[in-house]
Amino acid sequence: MSRTKAKNLIRKRKRVVDEFKQFALRGNVMDMAVGIVIGSAFGAIVNSFVNDLIMPIVGFLTAGKDFSQMKISFGEDSYIMYGNFIQTVVNFFVIALSIFVMVKVINRIRKPKIETPPPTETDVLMEIRDLLKETSSRDSKQGGH
Repeated sequence: MSRTKAKNLIRKRKRVVDEFKQFALRGNVMDMAVGIVIGSAFGAIVNSFVNDLIMPIVGFLTAGKDFSQMKISFGEDSYIMYGNFIQTVVNFFVIALSIFVMVKVINRIRKPKIETPPPTETDVLMEIRDLLKETSSRDSKQGGH
């Protein structure tokens, strides 16, 4: 490989690395990464909540049946595990409800910022006019020049 080709290859690799750094360190990507990590931890909490608190109560109300073991068998080793599906649906609704409540609380905490629009040219000119009138009336009362 010639020297020129080697230098071009090194430049291309460096550009790719620089582009990747720019992409990876962009604020949105970092926020997304934090969100994914927190989301997976939150998912574990919700799974524990559903599996350890809600499903035993549902099992008690359904005469002690363990939902995770509910299945329909057909054939020797073939099962439809509908109990796991029901448990997953309950997990989904608990997660959706939790996120809904969190968003409502955050929106209530965050007060909307009332942005006043910047003054228009007419507003500025009227303010200057009023200041000039005020200054000239003071000058005339003081025996102005």
